[in-house]
Amino acid sequence: MATQKSTNGRSAKAGATKVKSGAKQAKSGAKQVANAEKNQALVVAEAAVDLPVGALLSVGDRVGELVEPFTDRSSAEKKIKAYRSELRRTLKRTERRGSSARRKATSEARKTRNRVEREARKRQRKVETTLKRNRTEVEQRVRKTIDEQTSRAQDLVEQLSEQLPSIR
Repeated sequence: MATQKSTNGRSAKAGATKVKSGAKQAKSGAKQVANAEKNQALVVAEAAVDLPVGALLSVGDRVGELVEPFTDRSSAEKKIKAYRSELRRTLKRTERRGSSARRKATSEARKTRNRVEREARKRQRKVETTLKRNRTEVEQRVRKTIDEQTSRAQDLVEQLSEQLPSIR
């Protein structure tokens, strides 16, 4: 019996050690998760602060760049002169593009008008030719009919002329 007690005592002790070890691991894992979440929250908070500060610095730099040429009269005049020259070039370029587009549109319109007129004349000639041909055919049919009727009328007159003396 003594051996059983000592065996049971050792296994209870070993079990307790395992439980303590598992608890330590769980506690360690929880600490790691908490540290990771803390680090992530810290990164997000830093980004939330850094973004507006960076934007403010960028705007400040840009304003400085815009204002710097106008700090003394001669550099301001040079900058204004450069702006005028650039504006003049831009206006000329825009004017050329507009002029080019207008000429192209006018040319296209002229080509389209000429093509439509050409097609209209072609169709008109075709219609006129068809009308002349039909008129000629109708005239021939009318002449033929008139000639046939005239011939029949003459035949009838001749027949009547031949029969008239015998009736008298």
